[in-house]
Amino acid sequence: MYLKRLFLSLFTLLAVSAAHAQTLKLSGKVINDKNEPISGVSVILGGGTGTSTNIEGRFTLNLIPGKKYDVDFSTIGYVTKSLSDVEVLQGQFNELNVVMAAQATTVGEVIVRAQRSSARLESVNSVIAFQRNTNTVASVISSESIRRSPDKNTGEVIKRTPGASIQDGKFIIVRGLADRYNQAMLNGILLTSTEPDRKTFSFDLIPSAMIDNIIINKAFVPEYPGEWAGGLIQVNTKDIPTKNFLNVQVGTGFNTATVGSDFYKERRGKLDWLGIDDGARGLPQGYTTKSEFDNSTRAQKTEIGKQFENIWTAPKGNAPINASFQTNGGFSSKLFGKKIGGSFGVSYSSSSNFYKSRNALSALDQQTRVVSSLYDYEDDISSQEISVGALGSLSMQINSLNKVSVKSIINVNTDNRTTQRTGTDNTRIDQYIKGSEINFKQNTFFTTQVSGEHSIIKPLKLKWYGAFNILDGYIPDQRRITYSRENTTDPYRAVISSTLSQQSGSRIYQALSDYIYTAGGDLTYDLGKNQTIKGGYMLQIKDRLYDAKLFAINLPVDNDALRQLPADQIFAAQNFGDGSGNKFGFDAIKGNTFRYLANTILNAGYLQFDNQIAKKLRVVWGLRVENFDQLVGSVKTYDPRHTYTKVTDFLPGVNATYKLNPKTNIRLSGSQTVIRPELRELTQLNIYDFELNASIQGNPALKRTKITNLDLRYELYPRAGETFSAGVFYKNFEDPIEQIFNASSGGASSFNFQNPAKATAFGVELEMRKKLDFIPAFKNFTLQGNLSLIKSKLEDKTLKIDRPLQGQSPYVINLGLLYDWQEKGLNATLLFNQIGQRIAFVGNAFDGFPDIYEAKRPLLDFQLAQKVLKRKGEVRLSVSDILNQTRYFYMNNSDKKTFQTTVDPQRFNRVFGTTFSVSFNYSIL
Repeated sequence: MYLKRLFLSLFTLLAVSAAHAQTLKLSGKVINDKNEPISGVSVILGGGTGTSTNIEGRFTLNLIPGKKYDVDFSTIGYVTKSLSDVEVLQGQFNELNVVMAAQATTVGEVIVRAQRSSARLESVNSVIAFQRNTNTVASVISSESIRRSPDKNTGEVIKRTPGASIQDGKFIIVRGLADRYNQAMLNGILLTSTEPDRKTFSFDLIPSAMIDNIIINKAFVPEYPGEWAGGLIQVNTKDIPTKNFLNVQVGTGFNTATVGSDFYKERRGKLDWLGIDDGARGLPQGYTTKSEFDNSTRAQKTEIGKQFENIWTAPKGNAPINASFQTNGGFSSKLFGKKIGGSFGVSYSSSSNFYKSRNALSALDQQTRVVSSLYDYEDDISSQEISVGALGSLSMQINSLNKVSVKSIINVNTDNRTTQRTGTDNTRIDQYIKGSEINFKQNTFFTTQVSGEHSIIKPLKLKWYGAFNILDGYIPDQRRITYSRENTTDPYRAVISSTLSQQSGSRIYQALSDYIYTAGGDLTYDLGKNQTIKGGYMLQIKDRLYDAKLFAINLPVDNDALRQLPADQIFAAQNFGDGSGNKFGFDAIKGNTFRYLANTILNAGYLQFDNQIAKKLRVVWGLRVENFDQLVGSVKTYDPRHTYTKVTDFLPGVNATYKLNPKTNIRLSGSQTVIRPELRELTQLNIYDFELNASIQGNPALKRTKITNLDLRYELYPRAGETFSAGVFYKNFEDPIEQIFNASSGGASSFNFQNPAKATAFGVELEMRKKLDFIPAFKNFTLQGNLSLIKSKLEDKTLKIDRPLQGQSPYVINLGLLYDWQEKGLNATLLFNQIGQRIAFVGNAFDGFPDIYEAKRPLLDFQLAQKVLKRKGEVRLSVSDILNQTRYFYMNNSDKKTFQTTVDPQRFNRVFGTTFSVSFNYSIL
């Protein structure tokens, strides 16, 4: 009898365990009409079991796959919502996000019923609901949209949104405005520029696999930073999972322009495959400090020059095949009775690209339209880009009203590039040129963020945060050498003279370190009847140190035989003397402008009201005050590099939303924002750029830009998963900042910065997402697209300027056709993107160098994904840049504004090739 009872108990335990093992978790989030999470919502299954939402409005249910459920959502003050036919599917992330409407009256009970055939569909619908209910003009990119595109980093993802485009593969332009007019936030915390030479955030630092969603605000509200005019791009990374999971993805691919081409790559360090310099490119042991080197004798300096590795050429070979690896996982458990969860991710990608680039500069007579060539080069560029990243987050749910989180991200992004140059330079006697540059650029981005959310009492909520960021830019041992000859029958001779030059025989080290400390918080008080008041404070301190060590080889007395040696022999140790004879000497290019420090302190506070004025009218309004204290160059006031500014800006913002009906919004907004010069733009640093064949120099007299913004937008949401919107916007700029090109001969051209008097921009935006199920043959298709038409005008009578803003496109178009055959686990996406011609480099037509335009270039991408292995695996094929159109930069030399191949002088052109990639993803848990 005892054995029988024991057997029955074991059998029951195994049966229960088996039943539990067959369930899948359904997770989701419940928000209200203001996109605020609702805690304490009862989430009840048809059988009576269920759960409730936490402080973030999140919930988790265990459901049996293949079975359909009815789920009810109810809480005091909101209309009860009932969803039927809810089910979970094997091999995918099952998510159900719900929007609950506030009750207009307390009399009686109202129940909204709807059907949802899948959690995946509801995820897409909830993003559209977020966009509909947000308190400002915004576009949202969901994690589902990110998974469906071939984009491998954040920058490529963002270009799909209305009015957005990408420049140089990583810099974002919103509403046709240059990257300086946009701002970035990560998990609600303000980021700063990642580039030493421009005001921008390099979005390729964040791999797309780490992103949960992206929100692009296009109208200012006081709770967010006020230093932007085009778009505020909020990137939110993955948070606590509702279940344990572990995914692994591997991939490979190739580029058509790279396969079969000669590929030059410097192989120097043992960690180059990780994009990390292990010290192999470091300064020799004989070098200590700048001052000690400058105080050394010529012979001592030359002796140190001999200690550098004699590597001036990169070996020729085949390009490594593209490779990628990702793994991400997460857990949800309990610690000391508290819910705790975390997620992590590791990513690695290596892509090799070879492209030929025409690099030319011509003078153009505006009256006769006669073109005079200054130089015309052909650059063969071999580039291996490596990205290594890791993300980790840990959160504790203390109770349903309190939560604390820690998130960290580190990413190393490296471009190992070799440029081989040939061509003619008509500004020199020795007009035939050949040369090369070897450049290893390593950017490291690290951030740790701590945040908390607390419901102190029911109407009062507190959010706080703190963050520490490091941006480390490192370019070690950048080498350039140039040869020239007068006639094709002459031998090439190295361009090495008695003077020191950045252009030939140089070895340059650049290091930039930014340390950024951010802290802040806000309080939200619910006054009842859809009236809230919110106030907050933010402090951000940024310390920067930039240091460049520029070395060059010189030849005091000409030695023609020495200068005819090839690049792999010419700088051998035996060819150096004591720095005074007919052998090579070695010295530093001196100047205190090659080093600067900077410190900025931003104190910001705001007060914001969210008022439901009437049943259909909601107004969010308030004021943000930003006090900005900035020191650039040197702490010593007598130092010519010293620049100090301190200014307080009052930034009001009003956003009104009128609901014509539950499916239609009209939005009107107005605000004042600012754009401050980037630190580099205020310095006197002058560094030669090999690709541009020009130097970049700052302007300490630059002023900040003030922008007045107006938006009017009509939004229609016909049904779940569909949207249509049309809007207009206007912006007025006071003292805009632009980069100006000043042409000269022999590589002495330069770029600097100036403040024209004023500018305006006016635009129209259209966006739609429509299911095609009204046509039986297209029941699984969805069409989405957006179009922006923009006109800008920059004016300055003193500078005699009357033209569009730099970087502004007259139009941006995005189209997408999506196919879903859910029963078979098959989906496909076809995406199209194109921008109109825009000014890339501002010139001076009076000197014969008019503006350089970037021509329009269509992009067509395709992705096909198929679930395999009982939906636990997925095979994905991606084809990027199918049309493979040449990218042209040109001077306009005709009555037509568009690019004319045979008429308009070209500044650059480049063919990138089509990239094919295939990946396999498997869900282990």
